[in-house]
Parts: sequence; C-alpha cells; structure tokens
Amino acid sequence: MNLRTITIGALLLAATACGAQPLDDGAAEARPGGQDPAGGPTVALDQAPADDKAAAIINAVTPDQDLAAKVPADVKADGLKVTTSVGYPPMELFAGDKKTPIGLDPALARAIARKLGVKVVISDEDFNAQIPGVITGRYDMIMSSMSDTPERQAKVTFVDYVRAGAGMLVKAGNPDGVRGPGDLCGKTVSVVDNGTSLELAETYDGDCEKAGRAGVDILKFPGDQEALLQVKNGRATANITDYVVAAYKAADPALGVEALAIDGTESPWGIGMNPENTELVASVRGALDALIRSGEYGAILKAWSLEKLAVQSAVVNGGK
Repeated sequence: MNLRTITIGALLLAATACGAQPLDDGAAEARPGGQDPAGGPTVALDQAPADDKAAAIINAVTPDQDLAAKVPADVKADGLKVTTSVGYPPMELFAGDKKTPIGLDPALARAIARKLGVKVVISDEDFNAQIPGVITGRYDMIMSSMSDTPERQAKVTFVDYVRAGAGMLVKAGNPDGVRGPGDLCGKTVSVVDNGTSLELAETYDGDCEKAGRAGVDILKFPGDQEALLQVKNGRATANITDYVVAAYKAADPALGVEALAIDGTESPWGIGMNPENTELVASVRGALDALIRSGEYGAILKAWSLEKLAVQSAVVNGGK
C-alpha cells in the first residue's frame, strides 16, 4: 500500500458506513439488464454526497446499457458492495457527517456503479479484513488504495485504476528549483521516520555521495504534520512522502506548498475482486474503460487534484 502501513485500518471505527443515497425526483434511472420500462422495474441510481469534490461529475454519469446487461444477477439485485478503509485522504476519508466515505476511491466506486446501472453500498473496513471479505462474498470489490502485487494476485484479481508513487512537497513556487531526487544533493529533507519515505531519502543520499556530491541531510519525525512543518518554516527544502498525500496537502492554499511526483516510483493500485467472479471483473473493467474514454474518469481525478495518477486503460493484474 505504498507509504501508509496496513495497520491504519485497525485504528478506525469498526462500524459499517453506507454512502448510498437516493437521487432526487428526475434523477437518472437504470433499466436492469438493459430492459425497457415494460420489461422490469427501474433502479434509482445513487447520488454522490455533496461533500465529494467530484459529486457533480459522478451524478452526471449515465448507465451503459450493454455493460448493464452483463452485470452478475446478484449485483443487479443487491447492488455493488464495496469495501474501503477510511483514513488515507484524499483517497479515503469521511464526509462532514463523520460516517459517509468520500475521496477518490469512493468517488470512482460510485461512478463505476452508475455506469453499470446498479446501486452501491460503500463500507468502512479494517484493511487486513478486506481480501478475506471479498473471498467470502461479504463484499464484491475492494477499492482502498491497495497496491496490485503478485502476492495479492494469488488471492484476488485486480482491475488497476491508478498508478501511484512517492512525491515531494516544496514551498509554493519551488524557489530551490527541485525537479527530482538529483536536486536534493546538499539539501535538507524531512520524512516520517521508519517508513518508505525514509528509505527513499537514504537511497538519494547514497546516490549523491556516489556521484561525488554533498549528501542529503535527513530530518526524521513521527508524523506527516511535523515533517511538513519543516518545509513551511524553511528548515527543509523538501518533504518526501506519498504523492497522493503531497497532492492533498498542496491543494490547501493556506499551507503554501506544491507537490512534485517522483518519477520511477509508481506502481499500480487495483480494484480487488474474487477471481471466481469473472463476470464482475469483466463488468468493472468495462465500466472503468468507459469512464476513461468518456473523460469522466479524468475529471473525477482532477476534482481531487490527483490527475497525475491517471491510467490510459483498465488493466487486469498489471502489478509485477
């Protein structure tokens, strides 16, 4: 899961939260299986919470009738059951009501459900319980910033939906002209102690010394806020962290920072599903590809300031 540890879910509420809400009168409706009104009841598609930055984009997504016709019968009947692990903004966080999941992962989950013409229930769950939950059928899919790795592919099938990696936070305007790790030689960086960001900083320090240049001075802190503060107060040139965290912080103009992606650190994050549910895997892949082609996928990422994570197509098990 890149820079956050998998224990984060254990610190969260165990209660299940549902993000599904009925549309107002006149909202888009889907005909299950592509049926016309005379062929069966219509389904009122769920509306994104107002707190979701991409709400207007999500609520404008309409069903693809060809894809809807191929959705597994149980998903048509019961809706898409999605699990996420809240506590990793901007990917997953709670809305103002403290119970409805929002963020990029819930946003894309809701858009996929609307493209398939089905309802959706998004539940907050401990990260370590998500793969077992999909295997046992408690959930249909995982959308929780989960790295697509060969080890996890032995248990679930992934449809990769973003590529994410490390990033840096620098002062707004980037006064030191930092473009990549090579520009950190002889400079000070801040990191969260005992994490992947520290490992990267130590690697860059070694690379500088191998090149006969001044090394990187590394400041270590227990949390993100302390590490970020060092950039704000000028003690550090850059804060190395996960790019999604950097982008989220940079979106707040009050912090006076901007985010830089570190090239070469990206890996795919996937939507996890039971490998035996091949119909659902095909449906989700088709819905994601449809959203990519329509531009709605890109617009949702942009609303959350995460357009650098975009993929060009939905790939199955692309993690190597």
